Amino acid sequence: MNENIMFDEQQAMTMALDISGNHVMCLDLEQNRVYDLHGKALFGNNVGIEVCYTYIHPDDRQQFRTFIERLSNGSDKEAECRYRWDYNYTGQREPDWHYMHGHAIAEYVDGKPVNIIATLTDETEAIMKEWEVEQLSERYKTIFENSIIGLSFYSPDGRLLDANRAMRKICHFESDAGDEFFSKVNLFDMSPFNEVMDRNHPEDYWACSLSIIPERNMHVYLEISIHPLYDDNGNLIYIAVSANDVTEEREMYENVKKNDVEMQKLIQSIKNYEAELRYMMQFCKMQAWRISLDRDIIEFYSGLNTVVRSFILRQMQKIFVNQEEEFVKALANPAEALRKPLVYVGQMYPVVTQSSTELQWVHINCIPEFDKNGRLLGAFGVWRNINDLMHKQDQLKKETKRAKESGQMKTLFLANMTHEIRTPINAIVGFSEVLSSLTGPDRQEILQIIKNNCDMLLRLVDDILTASSLESGTVSIEPENVDFAKTFNELCESLSPRVQEPGVAFLKDNPYDALPVRIDAGRVSQVITNFVTNAVKYTHEGHIKVGYCIEERNSQRGLYVYCEDTGDGISYEAQQKIFERFFKVNDFIQGTGLGLSICKAFADACHGDIGVISEGKGKGSVFWMWIPC
Repeated sequence: MNENIMFDEQQAMTMALDISGNHVMCLDLEQNRVYDLHGKALFGNNVGIEVCYTYIHPDDRQQFRTFIERLSNGSDKEAECRYRWDYNYTGQREPDWHYMHGHAIAEYVDGKPVNIIATLTDETEAIMKEWEVEQLSERYKTIFENSIIGLSFYSPDGRLLDANRAMRKICHFESDAGDEFFSKVNLFDMSPFNEVMDRNHPEDYWACSLSIIPERNMHVYLEISIHPLYDDNGNLIYIAVSANDVTEEREMYENVKKNDVEMQKLIQSIKNYEAELRYMMQFCKMQAWRISLDRDIIEFYSGLNTVVRSFILRQMQKIFVNQEEEFVKALANPAEALRKPLVYVGQMYPVVTQSSTELQWVHINCIPEFDKNGRLLGAFGVWRNINDLMHKQDQLKKETKRAKESGQMKTLFLANMTHEIRTPINAIVGFSEVLSSLTGPDRQEILQIIKNNCDMLLRLVDDILTASSLESGTVSIEPENVDFAKTFNELCESLSPRVQEPGVAFLKDNPYDALPVRIDAGRVSQVITNFVTNAVKYTHEGHIKVGYCIEERNSQRGLYVYCEDTGDGISYEAQQKIFERFFKVNDFIQGTGLGLSICKAFADACHGDIGVISEGKGKGSVFWMWIPC
């Protein structure tokens, strides 16, 4: 019976040791040999104590020796030690160090220690996990501290817990260690949060406004976002606050407005000085001339001395086209007409240089010449062919008008891009900063928001790059052999999640099981994507349907694609401008106004056609494109 009990106890102890994963070793002090009692810490070997020391990490070896010596000489009856143990007992590979926790007792016989029995626990996994947690914590702390956006965390009752470097800089903290003012003031008591937030049930909040805190000498324009963080049980654990100093951006905006006013003044000044520009073109087809009343002759010079053409005075009137002008009529009596300075702009026949049969616009300056007694000798001056100048003046008027319109469009485009790009970037940065503290459904929701904004930002960048290539006049078309039926199905799978309105159905019309064609499938997909993106913005009930078919036009086989929606529809006036760059039917709807112009540029480059069908506002619309295969 006693033997059975003893056997059961040994079996239970063995099972317990197996479950715990511990090793039990014994050092025979008389033989100085170490062997396993349980487990395989020595890998089944029976080794001397000095060999056993080689399993210990060199940095821990002296500590382990002291541990054994104190038990061997009776200084300690039991002791603990932590050290690194090499599991690579073959010695043929790199050491495999494990963190071990040893608890040993000395076994005595006749008052003398004869054995040391040690229980070894492998703590490697726990230590590595602890190290990884510390590393991860330090990494997130570094990200938090070095974020370009000001971030801070408050307790559920509105007390400041932590603020990163950017937030401390924005709020003029006393030091990196903290700030007395913000440590004492409650979030729910600060303006404007005391007016817009419920301290019992705080909700998400976003604002952009002037923030003034005299106690901290703050006078800045901030984009502020507040986001309450809850645990899995719905308990509020933190209130995250982000702030972005947009003072410089606002000053830039004000400077743009100021520069626009200055530009208008400059344009007006240019108009006032257009006439004076002609006098500055001194080296543009200019010739000198001289009239001598005594010799009854007018001479034209190349330079100042070489006479290239001459006429007697009675022939001078005939070189001018308009004989009815006062200047020309007065030349009938040169002695009277030339007594005062004259300026004439008009047309004359090409009788001077005879280099062209084209009538010449000329600008003539005439200065009278007197002798010392005041007798009129004649006159001298310059004339120049201003045909190019006259053409350029007309062109300048047209270009000035076009530049003004282009400047307005680009200013509007830049302002729109600043807002369009900042919106998804702020969402991505803001939600990414708080992502690490979220779990469960909240985390998935934030990830989806980040993904949606990434997609939005990618589309914006694609539109801008494509618009840039259109500006340079290059539209690359790279046709390839594709199965458009398969491509269309894959495209529809990626587009259907964009239709998120509960009352809107996404429909597709794929009439072919397979459709091998040679087209630029990427460009066609871009066109369909732009069609669907616009439809999603303006359709709130009904359906959005995309489809295609093979259609022959002008004896040429081509691909016809379309997007039909039951949305707001498009007025007849807007339909005439819908494919122009930067044009938007509704300025309050997000977008750059580039998508449809890019679609038209692609259709034109393919020698295809594009258009829209709509019966007016509220009637829905159909956008279509046909390109030859």
